[in-house]
Amino acid sequence: MIICVGGTKGGTGKSTVATNLAVMLATAGRDVLLIDADEQRTSVDFTNMRNQNRADGAGYTCIALSGRAVVTETRRLSPKYQDIVIDVGGGHSASHRAALAVCDLYLVPLAPRSFDVWTLDKVAELVEEARVTNPDFRACAFLNRADAVGAENTAAAEIIQSQPAVELLKATLGNRKSYSRAATAGLAVVELRPQDPKASDEMRALARELGLGISARKAKPKAKSARAGA
Repeated sequence: MIICVGGTKGGTGKSTVATNLAVMLATAGRDVLLIDADEQRTSVDFTNMRNQNRADGAGYTCIALSGRAVVTETRRLSPKYQDIVIDVGGGHSASHRAALAVCDLYLVPLAPRSFDVWTLDKVAELVEEARVTNPDFRACAFLNRADAVGAENTAAAEIIQSQPAVELLKATLGNRKSYSRAATAGLAVVELRPQDPKASDEMRALARELGLGISARKAKPKAKSARAGA
């Protein structure tokens, strides 16, 4: 499966979601390629940190691409991997459009704040444009960095539900410090010790709702070297 984690606004947690999914797929025994198509190169930095901190390496392969190369290289490399996760930056970049041209799943994290949710119309425009040449990909949005309680969550969910081009997922990721603590160590939140059960459960729930075949409990990591490139 080719998964594009994107959206038209920065700061919504795209790289956090992309890296967590890549790690979880890899530790479930999948051959995974993580493509960093964001100019900030957060996924590459995360992978470099992970390679430094783990004797058996990252467990997946990470490369950096941009522009048209996202299309050509993803198509060329897709037979070699079971899953490809593409981390794209916010906006209407060439890399973003290229990822939508080849993905099976477009995943959009949105914080339940007015300015974030208002970008959904622009997301829908990108989806509709991409479906001219890639008609069958699934486009999903979910609440990320959500508060535990509050009317903003409900209001944001209603706005997403009103947009026919994008499917609202039931899974929600909370506004938890454990995500950033895990990321700075090159870890998925499910690997963090001491464990944050709520964060781990909600990340696994997201993966299961997407049909990624990740079990409720952490699988045994593969002993596999990985490379990170820019």
